[in-house]
Amino acid sequence: MAVDTIISGGTVVSTTGMRRASVAIRGEQIVAVGQEADLPDAERRIDASGKVVMPGVVDPHVHVDEVPENRAGTMPAETAAAALGGVTTFIDFAFQGGDRRIADESKDLLDGIEHKRSKADQSYVDYGLHGVLHREDPETFEELGPAIDMGVTSFKMFMSNYEVGISNGFMIEAFEELADHDAVAAMHTEDPSICDALTAKLQREGKGASTHYPDSRPDYCEAMAAEDAVRAAVEHGVKYYGVHTTCRDSAEVIRQFQADQSTVRAETCTHYTALDRSAYATKGNLPIIAPPLRTEDDQDAMFEYLDDGTLTVVSTDHSVYHEKYKHTDDWWDAPFGANSLQYSLPVFHEVAVNQRDHSLPFLVRVLCTNPAQTFGMPRKGTLEPGTDADVVVFDPSSGGVISAEDNASNSTFSIYEGMDVSGSVEKTFVRGELVVDDGSVVAETGTGEFVERDLPDWSP
Repeated sequence: MAVDTIISGGTVVSTTGMRRASVAIRGEQIVAVGQEADLPDAERRIDASGKVVMPGVVDPHVHVDEVPENRAGTMPAETAAAALGGVTTFIDFAFQGGDRRIADESKDLLDGIEHKRSKADQSYVDYGLHGVLHREDPETFEELGPAIDMGVTSFKMFMSNYEVGISNGFMIEAFEELADHDAVAAMHTEDPSICDALTAKLQREGKGASTHYPDSRPDYCEAMAAEDAVRAAVEHGVKYYGVHTTCRDSAEVIRQFQADQSTVRAETCTHYTALDRSAYATKGNLPIIAPPLRTEDDQDAMFEYLDDGTLTVVSTDHSVYHEKYKHTDDWWDAPFGANSLQYSLPVFHEVAVNQRDHSLPFLVRVLCTNPAQTFGMPRKGTLEPGTDADVVVFDPSSGGVISAEDNASNSTFSIYEGMDVSGSVEKTFVRGELVVDDGSVVAETGTGEFVERDLPDWSP
């Protein structure tokens, strides 16, 4: 029986190796990987000679279509950026109260899930959701079972001075409940009292230049909060996932509690591997994110801990703001966040593979396979026959200088502006449908679907 598409002659990359092979797609699935002579005839043949053929990137940390007026990201624009960057699946966030305004007390987490699920017809790529827990009342825990039934199997909490920040007492109760459900607790860890105190001190001293911003949320602030959270998670037996690890001290805390990854895992983000705090001197408030960019030593540490398996995932923490809100006289008046979906794969390929001699299987492991496995998506992050035909053809020698003029995102800036990368995404398939061809979006919105995720198996 003929197949729909054969991607022929490329270097097919898995977590364990590379080989010259062809990938056969029928409908929404990969049906075979092998030599083209051994595969069925195809209605469409794509020559990938000289190119890398890899699973679609799975980004488990993305903020899209959130409500505050300074946020610019919409589902059509940001998912177009995702597809152009080879991201075929991401995990967004659903909030108690219906959306991030959290003002509607009559709405709960399930309303937030339905709100985000309703956006599928605007999406070019597949997406799932984390639930955000921030209402410190017993009714919150009654929402966990129904949310899991809806395919939302991980729940984020903020140890932070954000308006959605929670107390350690509530965190411990949540860990107990999530452990009972076998769900994942994803934690933002920055000690809120330290953030508040140091910010107030910098304000009193008139240190409003962006170069002072990292001093308001130092590495020890992150490490102290991580120590509290991971210790409590291990005590209560919950699956713990540390988001956006930035520094050596915090990664070392995670490593100390990590016997076999059956309960403790963590990520870093592309920007923490590619940029350091010197970016605040050249880019001003644009790269103000939380936690901040750190030192060159912390950049090195991110790769050291990715190498030894303490950190297993690289995400983007993509979050889009109208640029005018970033241009403030004092850094503390600028919002935290920057877009990254479109450039994460070429940037990480540049810094990991070209600059640090990491392998393409390493790249696939931390960008594709590990995030899919960690968050209960067995049909994603791999080119194994029978899985979703989420496939990226990546040209490792056709990059260029990153410019915000090329953004598909609603963001009008890029924190990677001016960076020279050697590779680019040529084609992106989402469940067998060609969404990006020769660097342009060729599909219609609605190609993407909401992914109902399984409770993940973290057995060592």
